[in-house]
Amino acid sequence: MAMLRDQEYGCPWDLEQSIVSLVPYTLEEVYEVVDAIDKNDMLELEDELGDLLFQVIFYAQIAREEGLFTFDDVAKAITTKLIRRHPHVFPDSTVESFGSTSDISSDQVVINWEAIKQQEKAKKQNRQRGKGQTKNQKFTETIVSIFDDVPRALPALERAHKLQKRAARVGFDWNDIAPVINRLKEEIAEFESALATQDQQQINAEMGDVLFTAINLARHGSVEPEIALRSANQRFVERFKWIESTLYSQGQTLHDTNLEQLDQL
Repeated sequence: MAMLRDQEYGCPWDLEQSIVSLVPYTLEEVYEVVDAIDKNDMLELEDELGDLLFQVIFYAQIAREEGLFTFDDVAKAITTKLIRRHPHVFPDSTVESFGSTSDISSDQVVINWEAIKQQEKAKKQNRQRGKGQTKNQKFTETIVSIFDDVPRALPALERAHKLQKRAARVGFDWNDIAPVINRLKEEIAEFESALATQDQQQINAEMGDVLFTAINLARHGSVEPEIALRSANQRFVERFKWIESTLYSQGQTLHDTNLEQLDQL
């Protein structure tokens, strides 16, 4: 990577890139990894994981050039984090302490993980305030929220799911699925009422509530909404392709038929 970014002999395109400009390519590589997993194509997955790793190396190289951090720093940071967040595996917070058994459940592991993350965030914010504080500055105390580390850049569906799971961990949740179903019905009714107003802003808001509640319903049904929706998309594509193939075998195209005929197929 250092050679690709070499000012004299490197690649012009690679030299033009920045941490910001790489973001779309990183997202694309992540989706290609997911696509390979969906297709259960392990050869493609191997290739796509390499592409994703390349993105990590690319970011680290640019950061090194700017004096921010190196790839070694990244590797050390994640190693330290994993040890710190697995006290049941590394009781003394060292690799050397590995080897003792623990009766902890996976549910408790998740609870401990979140608690440790909150401690880390609080310490990080305190450090940031300390670095920026001067005698003439007054800093407003910032409450550490359980939502602070849920990335805003996540796709809306995935972010909604994460926000709901975070809220549920502190008891902000329904006890069973029945009230969620009722809430979804209420939200759909409110959306229908909004349609009658022809107020697009209100219509958008009510549809957002419908979608948010539908995701919550999926969570209560132990369904991963992203996976469920991807599966629904694929079923739709497969069914539509079957219709196209059937029409083609009859010497017809989609433009030769109407919705009623398509529905019969």
